[in-house]
Amino acid sequence: MKIVLCMKQVPLKDSQLKISGDNLWVDEKNLNYEINESDHYGLEAALRLKEQHGGEVIVACIGPGRAKQAIQQALAKGADRAIVINHEAPLADSFTTAKVLAAAIKPENPDLVLTGLQSDDSGFGQTGVVLAELLGMPHATLVMEIQVDDGRLKIKRELESGWFQYIELPAPAVLTVQSGYAPIRYATIKGIMAAKKKPMREMTLADTGVDLNSGGVKLRKMYVPVKTKRTQMLTGDAKSVAAQLAEKLKNEAKVI
Repeated sequence: MKIVLCMKQVPLKDSQLKISGDNLWVDEKNLNYEINESDHYGLEAALRLKEQHGGEVIVACIGPGRAKQAIQQALAKGADRAIVINHEAPLADSFTTAKVLAAAIKPENPDLVLTGLQSDDSGFGQTGVVLAELLGMPHATLVMEIQVDDGRLKIKRELESGWFQYIELPAPAVLTVQSGYAPIRYATIKGIMAAKKKPMREMTLADTGVDLNSGGVKLRKMYVPVKTKRTQMLTGDAKSVAAQLAEKLKNEAKVI
């Protein structure tokens, strides 16, 4: 079973973020990075399936040179090889990200593609869904359990209010894995040493054939919202105050 895990490196959760001078991203000078949280669980899901059914786990990642640190962690935990698309600047939207990943993944003809539910930095939660469309594969999101039975995938999905949904999908498919899928393993000393010898195929954005200027989101500016506060006291009896409040919610706040 050939499984591709799409992984992203993101700033540590407790990082103090500041917007860069060009107002297009955050200042990365003093930041430390880690594997995106839900991608950790996607990796764990991939490794467990490999242990049960055999095959290989391939890690695919878009990012600058520092992203190789995250890839090495995945290889040390048990992934077999990696595909690295080198690109220094962050991609602006999920559609562009998915197009690049699809171009890199498609030649592998995987049996299963896994992504984390969403990234901790942008949080769009759409890359896996768009990737499935571009690869022409069925997909499921919020995945909490994966079973493979005679070429079909039995999936447990997390819904709202503690509910779950059980569905079946044909393989190959794209699944986005929810955080908490299963306990995350640690890399062993043996795994860390073995990771140094595992294949890592490097590509450029040009190799994928994706044009960043064709469609997608154009990021113009990032900024911190200006905090404002204005208090207005409503006076009169309860009936009068209720009428004033309703009028302001309707005509000023425009929420009703």
